[in-house]
Amino acid sequence: MLKSHTKNVAIIGGGIAGMAAAVNLTARGIPVTIFEAGSQLGGRARSVAVEFNSRIVQLDNGQHIMLGAYTETLKLLAMVGMNESQAFTRLPLKLDIRSSVQQSSQTSVFRLSAWHFLPAPLHLLAGFMFCKGLLFSERIAVIKFMLMLKKINYKLTADTALQDFLKAHQQPISVITLLWEPLCLAALNTPINIASAQIFLNVLNDSFNHKKTDSDFLLPKHDLSQLFSIPIARYLVSKNVNIFFNQRIKEITSTELSGLKTFKINTKKDQLEFSHVIIAVSPSQLQSFTESLPKLNEIAKETDLYNYQPIVTIYLQYANNATIDSPMLGLAGGLGQWVFDRGILCDQPGLMAVIISAEGHHQKLTHDALALAIAKELHHAFPQLVKPMWHKVIAEKRATFSCTPNLHRPTHKTNDDKIFLAGDYTYGAYPATIEGAVCSGLNCAKLI
Repeated sequence: MLKSHTKNVAIIGGGIAGMAAAVNLTARGIPVTIFEAGSQLGGRARSVAVEFNSRIVQLDNGQHIMLGAYTETLKLLAMVGMNESQAFTRLPLKLDIRSSVQQSSQTSVFRLSAWHFLPAPLHLLAGFMFCKGLLFSERIAVIKFMLMLKKINYKLTADTALQDFLKAHQQPISVITLLWEPLCLAALNTPINIASAQIFLNVLNDSFNHKKTDSDFLLPKHDLSQLFSIPIARYLVSKNVNIFFNQRIKEITSTELSGLKTFKINTKKDQLEFSHVIIAVSPSQLQSFTESLPKLNEIAKETDLYNYQPIVTIYLQYANNATIDSPMLGLAGGLGQWVFDRGILCDQPGLMAVIISAEGHHQKLTHDALALAIAKELHHAFPQLVKPMWHKVIAEKRATFSCTPNLHRPTHKTNDDKIFLAGDYTYGAYPATIEGAVCSGLNCAKLI
């Protein structure tokens, strides 16, 4: 039986949110036990081992982009011994988009670079003013739009679909297609016609409206397991945190004796007692806890109504000397949206990762047909990429919730004052991002 002054926290789910909660609680000296249904920590931010020609290649289940504004993620990694220079390649804001539907001379259809020798926000305004691929009138429209957002402090009186909001504020079609839509897909993983304008503005505010470095891209130098789950697990084990893998929760029961409420968690192998519980699973899994914890019923009913968006990553292996000469470039006109040169980023020579965010026509194609279509697009955009030696498609069908206007997202607190919810779907300013997940775990730890 726990003593009245003792805290002992069960964290159900070893994804980014659960790991962030565990690290922050452990740093305060509070005992933690993690229950993970899978065989490794990391959730959706993890790598998978794939064998090709008797060689094991580590591929991520999605190529993640982070921003300089994602300070809590950087703090979390620093706490477990991963400094930024080890973990990421930092690139000042630069959008370089190539056509993927016609043979090109590798010239950009759109190019935007922040002028980092100028103070904020002039570095961005100058970047918009002198970007390539837009008419002068279109560039002026972007600058007027950004000044308007600053005037209203990036806050809307009523949320709406981002596409409608942009059209209402006279953003030309070319600006939407080449600038706002790619940023929306990268940040919210939701089609622009149904994406929340307010959540998108929250991302712009944190990225564009504060320090110059907030708009930098942070591109992982390692596969996601090496970046997150392995160093965090190493840290937690060094602090004597119990981590149970392949452990699904059978039942959670609560008891109260002399005013002290505790929870017993039953798995196939164990029954353990805790003072607090953090449920850090996806919203679609909340329903499985309602029988044991009926106070979660209303929350589970709401999250059951969520729609989800996919993320597809197409890996194409070319000859070792093949490169696109940049860690990340955009693609326009075809299915692919972003291409990452993992030879530059992760020391995987000749390996290209192409991202397709959100729902679309590509979902109707087989993996082989999709890889062939992407290979053709890459050859159009980068003629030196002639024929891949192998490909691998990793499709996360329910990668993120659809970040739509006025979506109700539950708070970290529940009707039980010792049960908390963590995850990128919980209430916050961000869409379904690593930073959002980290912040949710941190907030649960603070509440405890």
